[in-house]
Amino acid sequence: MAIRKPDNLKRVIVDFKKLTPEILKMLVDKYPHGYDDDHIVEFKNANNEWVECVELITEDTKYLVKVSAKLETTMDNYNEDDYENFDDDDPTAVVDPDSIDDVDNDDDL
Repeated sequence: MAIRKPDNLKRVIVDFKKLTPEILKMLVDKYPHGYDDDHIVEFKNANNEWVECVELITEDTKYLVKVSAKLETTMDNYNEDDYENFDDDDPTAVVDPDSIDDVDNDDDL
């Protein structure tokens, strides 16, 4: 039986609202064609609710990024230039794709 060493990584759960350009770029780099069911990690949170995430591991941190339709859309439409005026750790840089659709639809009126 092999003995597993603790990974000693900081663990961070990331919701779409807290998604930063840095984490988004890592996701797109790791899953350039999107993620599928084999990439999803499931666990129960403190409220005993099932949570689905994709995992990103850096030198010192293990990120569990919650899976959502917003995340998939944002990854599909990712363009690094969209974030050049923001800090890598600025969660306000990643815009909810639903709000972009609302603005686009307002133009049609």
